[in-house]
This record gives sequence, structure tokens and C-alpha cells, in this order.
Amino acid sequence: MAQAGEHDRLDATADARLAAIVDSSFDAIIGKDLNSVITSWNLAAERMFGYSAEEAIGQSILMLIPDHLKSEEVDIIGKVRNGEGVAGYETMRRRKDGSPIAVSLTVSPIKNSNGEIIGASKIARDISAIKESERRIRLLMREVNHRVKNQFAVILSMVRETSKRSNDPREFEEMIRARIMALSRSHDLLVTSEWVGASLFDLIQEHLKPFGQEERISLSGPLLTLQSNAVQNLGMAFHELGTNSSKYGALASDSGRVEITWTIGVGAQAERQFELLWEERSEPYDGERRDDITRKGFGTVVLQRVAPQSLGGSAALERSPGHLKWHLSAPLISIIVPPLGAEAPEDAPGFGI
Repeated sequence: MAQAGEHDRLDATADARLAAIVDSSFDAIIGKDLNSVITSWNLAAERMFGYSAEEAIGQSILMLIPDHLKSEEVDIIGKVRNGEGVAGYETMRRRKDGSPIAVSLTVSPIKNSNGEIIGASKIARDISAIKESERRIRLLMREVNHRVKNQFAVILSMVRETSKRSNDPREFEEMIRARIMALSRSHDLLVTSEWVGASLFDLIQEHLKPFGQEERISLSGPLLTLQSNAVQNLGMAFHELGTNSSKYGALASDSGRVEITWTIGVGAQAERQFELLWEERSEPYDGERRDDITRKGFGTVVLQRVAPQSLGGSAALERSPGHLKWHLSAPLISIIVPPLGAEAPEDAPGFGI
């Protein structure tokens, strides 16, 4: 009798230890009989699905399964009854509030003391965070693919248009290299923000940094986060303006100054409008030196056609001795990162020229 009592005590201790392990598990551990009725429900199951043990035990496990997946339970119970193994798999389940949850399920048979299968134990692990991460990666890869194709289109158009306006191979190489590096600077700003957007201040400073003369450049305007399409096209415009200014305009003169201002106003149709003005003044050169925008024409294409059209707006470029002014007007919705839940306009597919 003493040995039997000791055996019972050890069994009780083992059962208590097992119960403690089940209750402290971070995974939902659920027992059910062969009729799919819940027989046990740990604390993790309560946290994961929202039902207390009192609410769940005695109910059908089908209350956790979305309607279009209920056939899964029929297959599982059939395999358990036949003593077949059930491989772990990923699926969707439903919480008490009706919200879906992605789970990884492991199913094992429950046997009685005679070795007969009387039910099944399910271990459910919440994989919502993993699935969301996978979704974000897939979205990012699609975005990267789109951006790369768009950049290729821009570069091909850039090569084509630059070649039309240059007969010197070395000059052509220099201009193409500078323009591709300008695209790269815009790209770097977007990558840093995970393609969310970039500050207009940062964009201007990044594109004008290679030319130096920061003390003769003034920026004024509200803080704005530009969407990716605006970053790319405004970046190209600032590069062309900065290059021209450093060679033939205000940044090539000791007395020259560049003022860049932007405001938000109201358009003719009562829509919010983005207005940007680049204005530079310097001592005029003699007739031998003409600005590169006039001489080559590529800058004019970018400033008067590419940038404004890609942003759904318009632009005006005015030039006179010692003075250059570029004014861009565009709907604010095509410039800034849209509010959460709103959709941004599709990116323009390159120059289109």
C-alpha cells in the first residue's frame, strides 16, 4: 500500500508540474474531444482568442475557425481518429471580437490509460507579427522593383536628351555622371526614410551641397515632407538650377545670391496649391558667356516640362542679364506625403520626352 501511495503522489506531482507548464506557456494549448468540443483551455488561449476558460470549455472549437476554413477541422479530426499524424501548418483563426489572427498550429492525439485516442491537443502560436513582416517585405520588394524600373526610364531619357545637346564625348560623360549622381542623392534620402518621403529643406541642401557657397543661398518656407515622385523630380530641377548657377549664374559670382522660397496657397478651384520660387541675382557677364540652360536646352526641358508635368502643375522660367527666376506651381496633393489612408498619385514614368 505504501508503494501505491508513493506512486499516486508522484503521479499527482507530475500532473501538477505539467499543468503549471501548460498554464505558463506563451502558446495557446487547447484540448478537445473527438467531437471537436473544447475540454481544456490555458491562459495563453484566453489572451490570444479573448475567451475565458469558462466561456470556451464545453463549446465547439469551430467557434475559433472562420467559415471558409471549417473543413480544416473535419480533416484534422478524421486523421486523429485514424491515428494518422497531422503536420504543423499555418492558418487563420478568429478571436472573440471577430478579428482574424494568423496562427501556426500543431496537433497531437490525446490517449487514455488504455492507449485509446480520445481527443486531440492543439498548440496555437500567434504569427501575426511574422506575417505582417512578410507582407511588408513583399510590399517593399514590389516598391523597389517599381522604383528601379522608373529610375532606368529616367536614366535612359536623360542619356538620350543629353546626347542630343552635346558633341563632346568628355562633356557628355561629365554631364551624365553629374545627373546620375543627382538622382542618387534623391534616392539616398528616400532610402533613409524607407521610401516614406523626404524633407524639402533636406532635398534642396543635399542637391546644392556639391556647389558650396551655402552662405549665399537662403531657404524659406514651411516644413514639408515630399512624396517620392516629388523628391525625384524636384531633385532633378534643383540639380539643373544649381549646376547652371555655379557655372554661369549667382554662385559663380562673388556678389551673387540665390533665394529659394515656397508657400502653400489656394488655387482657382479652391484646392491647396504648392508654390516654389527659385530666384538668383548676380553681376551680368559679358555677351561671351550665356547660361547653360539657354546654351544646351536640357535644363529647360527639366524645368519647363519634366518637373511641372510630373507633378501635375506648371512652371515659368525667366532669364535676363544677371537674373534668373523659376516659378513652379502644383497641387499640394502631388507634392507632400498624403495623410494616412489617402492614396498618393502614381509616379510619372520617367521624362516622357
